[in-house]
Amino acid sequence: MAAALGEEAPDNEDYYSLLNVRREASQEELKAAYRRLCMLYHPDKHRDPELKTQAEQLFNLVHQAYEVLSDPQTRAIYDIYGRRGLEMEGWEVVERRRTPAEIREEFERLQREREERRLQQRTNPKGTISVGIDATDLFDRYDEEYEDVPGSSFPQIEINKMHISQSIEAPLTATDTAILSGSLSTQNGNGGGSINLALRRVTSPKGWGELEFGAGDLQGPLFGLKIFRNLTPRCFITTNCALQFSSRGIRPGLTTVLARNLDKNTMGYLQWRWGIQSAMNTSIVRDTKTSHFTVALQLGIPHSFMMISYQHKFQDEDQTRVKGSLKAGFFGTIVEYGAERKISRHSILGATVSVGVPQGVSLKIKLNRASQTYFFPVHLTDQLLPSAVFYATVGPLVIYFAMHRLIIKPYLRAQKEKELEKQRESTASDVQQKKQEAEAAVRLMQESVRRIIEAEEARMGLIIVNAWYGKFVNDNSRKNEKVKVIDVTVPLQCLVKDSKLILTEASKAGLPGFYDPCVGEEKSLKVLYQFRGVLHQVMSADSEALRIPKQSHRIDADG
Repeated sequence: MAAALGEEAPDNEDYYSLLNVRREASQEELKAAYRRLCMLYHPDKHRDPELKTQAEQLFNLVHQAYEVLSDPQTRAIYDIYGRRGLEMEGWEVVERRRTPAEIREEFERLQREREERRLQQRTNPKGTISVGIDATDLFDRYDEEYEDVPGSSFPQIEINKMHISQSIEAPLTATDTAILSGSLSTQNGNGGGSINLALRRVTSPKGWGELEFGAGDLQGPLFGLKIFRNLTPRCFITTNCALQFSSRGIRPGLTTVLARNLDKNTMGYLQWRWGIQSAMNTSIVRDTKTSHFTVALQLGIPHSFMMISYQHKFQDEDQTRVKGSLKAGFFGTIVEYGAERKISRHSILGATVSVGVPQGVSLKIKLNRASQTYFFPVHLTDQLLPSAVFYATVGPLVIYFAMHRLIIKPYLRAQKEKELEKQRESTASDVQQKKQEAEAAVRLMQESVRRIIEAEEARMGLIIVNAWYGKFVNDNSRKNEKVKVIDVTVPLQCLVKDSKLILTEASKAGLPGFYDPCVGEEKSLKVLYQFRGVLHQVMSADSEALRIPKQSHRIDADG
């Protein structure tokens, strides 16, 4: 049945929008919408052969939509996966006499199996590149001592350290994974590297274990064992044992972390670390949709400290976040503040200013690009200089906004236009087909619309004077507006019943008589209508629910 249902309808057909019902619509609502469209498109109502053929096509499409949504099982699949879900590989083995919840569970299992097969071909590469920059000569200069040295008038900015690390994963079986990682580091002309191999096995749904082997030119061989275990649904423990072999002998180490969910958004951690730097740490982390809060306390040798940090998440397209933290201990005090923002689909740029005693002032720039991280710590001064703090704060902001306006924004705009152009080319035939279907639907609606208008005029009811759907532009570009906007006066009038028009919360491109005139772009619906002899006007976003008439839509007679 699933294959039969999907033979004629396009993949992007929205059955809810076609029937103009809510996604939570009851069987009675579905049946009422289906009957109304059947009366409109029934082939026997049209004598003209061309109109009769068009009516048969639309009638079959409405019937397909109703068959899918009226069956709880197929509707559950459609709600999760769309029409493709009805043809999903493995569906033929699923018994039809199941509840929607069981159907959903079965399809999630099938999807997990497909994801596992894809996992076998993935390496999941991750990498970090860190470049340390010493810019203290900008603020800590000794001009009197070096004033006679040629070239001393220019500050010396040096790269004093670098670190590069990379890791890849190789799934061996559904439960076993090999992880190969390596790193190279250099500081002030001295450096070294290391390579590590880890074998991880998922032992049960509650835990996994990992063996690690490593070697490097600065440190000797490393052997480690890591175990993760869920103790309860709200509590887990991680233990990491390591043996580091070096010229000074064997250095054992042990780290244990116990974590517990305190509530839906809050985690509590207890950490014990024994070895070269022994310590005990406790922290509470609260992460919500709009904020991230952490408070931690550590007692250890040689470092003991207390730390508190807060991050605010703005709910905007760029996923902007601002953060601040205070850390105080035996080493001194550090205050950090900064922000990060998404600059493209796969890139996030962040900057943090660090002010501390005796650490001085530093600027840390971080760029996440897909699975790669680029980190640039810039040390500005060893002292607490207001000028260094000012430039570290203002400088990145000025550079970012200049780059965003002159480089990033034009680049993203050009990329979006290129993607839209490709999308238009790939969907051109489908859009043309939808346009023809919409025009056919409008022709079939003419007689029904005439009767609806007569009935509404008799009762001083709802008359759609004009309606447009698409992307609206400035009045200075009327030529472009004709290309981007289509007239949907007739389809909307056809949906009027008892002097009311109700559109559900779905894309209006799926409504009978509609089609998408500008694929991939934001669209709106603009309606000029008359109710009780008074003009009203409203503009609605594409997926926004709309109910008319409303008093707030009334056009001021004096305007």
